[in-house]
This record gives sequence, C-alpha cells and structure tokens, in this order.
Amino acid sequence: MGLPPLTAGQFVEAAGIRTFYLRAGHGPAVLLIHGAGPGACAQVVWKPTIQPLAEAGFAVYAYDQPGFGHSASPADHGMEFRVTHARAVIAALGLGRVHLVGSSMGAYIAARLALEEPRAGRLVLVASSTLAPAGSEAAATRARAHAQELRDFAPSREAIRTLTLSTVFNQALVTDELVEERLAMSLGPRQEAHAMRRQAGRPRPLDSELARLATPTLIVWGRNDAGAAVERAPLLQALIPGSELHVFDRAGHWVQWDQAARFVTLVAGFLRENS
Repeated sequence: MGLPPLTAGQFVEAAGIRTFYLRAGHGPAVLLIHGAGPGACAQVVWKPTIQPLAEAGFAVYAYDQPGFGHSASPADHGMEFRVTHARAVIAALGLGRVHLVGSSMGAYIAARLALEEPRAGRLVLVASSTLAPAGSEAAATRARAHAQELRDFAPSREAIRTLTLSTVFNQALVTDELVEERLAMSLGPRQEAHAMRRQAGRPRPLDSELARLATPTLIVWGRNDAGAAVERAPLLQALIPGSELHVFDRAGHWVQWDQAARFVTLVAGFLRENS
C-alpha cells in the first residue's frame, strides 16, 4: 500500500534525517509534535488542528519524527535521539522563539525542549501518559495494558480501525479514509521502526525536573481517554509550577480530534497570552 500524497509537505535535513513537515499560516511559530502510536505522523495526528490554528494567526509547523510518516528511519530509535532530532528540526527550520504543542509521547519531547531549549515559548501538553505520574493501581494497570497493546500491535485494516476507535470518543470520526491513511503510515519501514522502538527502552522520567519548568504550561486531557486515565492529569499539573489544566468531556486520547474546534480555541488563546 502506498503512502498518502504529500499534501503541501516539504522536507528538511535535521540530525542527518530527511524530515517531512507541514507548514501553514503566518505569525508566531508553533511546532506540533505527534505521539508514537502505530500510524502516528503529522498528517494523521494533527489533521484537524493545522489549518484552524494557522487561521487563528500562527505559523504552524508539524513534522514527522524519525521512523514515522514520510521521514527517514534512523539508526538510533531511542528517545534521546528523538529529542535531539526535534531540536535539530527547530534549527533547520530557522525558528526563533517557538511554542510547543505535544500529543501523548510527543508531549514528553515538548517538555524536554521546554526544559533545555532557550527558544521555547509556551508549552501545551496533550494527554501524556509518558509524563504523568502513574496514579492509582487501576490507572497504572490501564496504562500498562494499553502500552502492551501498542507494543504487540500488528498492522491490518481491522486492527487499525479497532485501535482508532479506542483513541477517540466520537466513533463517527473513524472513517474509512482515516483508517486507510493510518494503516498506510503503519506499514513497511514504519512497521520496522515500530519494532525497533520496542527495543529502545523507556525514556528517562522527568518527575524531578518538571519543578524547574519555567515555561507557561497548559495541560489538556480527555475525560474518556482509554489508555491514560484522567485522574493522572492533576498529578502532572502538580509537578509543574503555575501550570493550567483543561479536561474535555466526551474526548478520548486524541482530544484534538474529538473536540477539534474547542481545542484550537483553547490552545490559540493560551499561546496568545503575553505574546
């Protein structure tokens, strides 16, 4: 199965990786960082977000991490290289001050950049099981089961449909078009990269470092998240001084899909503050 068309996409060399990215709009720069689930990439994860956020007055950049989407696969599939690559993307695109919006495991990368990158502006963390404390035993059990499901995932049309139905609350969003696009992004080199990431180990915890995060931070969560229990959201907020938390009802792990218009309104308003 071929890849979906490169709609308005471009490539840039970053940390030795031919890196695909989408760009739209003019204004303050915003970098969107996708998560790590099967089929994750800029075109899939941020499809409902890119154009509306651009129309809200921002220069929006959404890139594919190494081994995801249209970007080349790396020799190193560990998280440290993915953070290094993200920093290289910012430099290669010639961005000055840049706001960071990360979804799921992409929020971990965004938080690392906010801690380490002087060009970081405001920070939005969306449903990050990687960053949030484990919570109750029930929440931890749910997260472990979901992580195992992702590790064991074998791409097929039915498997992608089932996974996506568990990713969003609004089941009507799971169209044949979305399933086909996410499936295409799960096959071939991306499937091989997924297998390599399973061997790379977990990223280092940031619990003790988040207390020194000086970047204004907004945490966004879906009350109906099937993998990252909503009880973990205020635990993450407690680790980040001055952070804000917004929980959307009738929203799963992809809040930006389930509550697309309200998500963009919330994020755009937050990013505009004191800008």
